[in-house]
Formats: sequence, structure tokens, C-alpha cells
Amino acid sequence: MVGIVLISHSGPLASEVAALAAQICGVAVPLAPAGGASDGGLGNSADLVAAAISRVDQGDGVILIPDLGGSVLTARLFEAPGIVVADVPFVEGAVAAVVSASTGASLRAVLASAEESRTFRKL
Repeated sequence: MVGIVLISHSGPLASEVAALAAQICGVAVPLAPAGGASDGGLGNSADLVAAAISRVDQGDGVILIPDLGGSVLTARLFEAPGIVVADVPFVEGAVAAVVSASTGASLRAVLASAEESRTFRKL
């Protein structure tokens, strides 16, 4: 199953979005938050991202979903075959990716689902 890492400047934000996506999906998907700096403050930590990737990587690929700015730069450090960065809205992209991954979809299909979230309308 495709793994998903949520990278945010805020540890609590990454954790809550992961919890929301998991609850909506209702299926155990390899999903890990990697939020905040190593000291627990605001920021990004390459060490936390690396650990999260290790936790979710089951061999089918990993999608990194950053929130903004520096988290995008941190995520891009890990781009490699089988590890992709999704340019998607943080909450909507996370939910779409988790739901798609829960079906056993391929890395390419999960990424496409997450990218489609850019067009979700609320009204």
C-alpha cells in the first residue's frame, strides 16, 4: 500500500490532519505526520520526515504532502524513485490521498487523486 507523510510547520496540525484523514477513510493506511521542528516548536525537521518515511514505506511508494514554504523545500530533499511530493491543498489532498491509498491504488493513482483535490469546490 502507498504510504503518506504529512509535513507541516506545526506538529499538532500534521497530527490532526492525519487523524482526520484516517477517521474519514476508516481503513488503516500507512500514514504519518512529520510536523514541527525537532525541539517541538514551529518549523521543519528533515530527521522527522526521514523517520516518517521509514514508518510508512511498504514498498509501494510514498507521497509527501507539505503544507507551505519551508516544508515544501524539506519534502523536496527526499524526492527519489518511489518518493514523490504532492503539490496539493494540505487537508483536501491528504484526505484524497488516504482514501485512494486505502483502495490499494498505485503511487501514480494516489498522486492523481491528491492532485484532483485542487479542483474540489465547496460551493
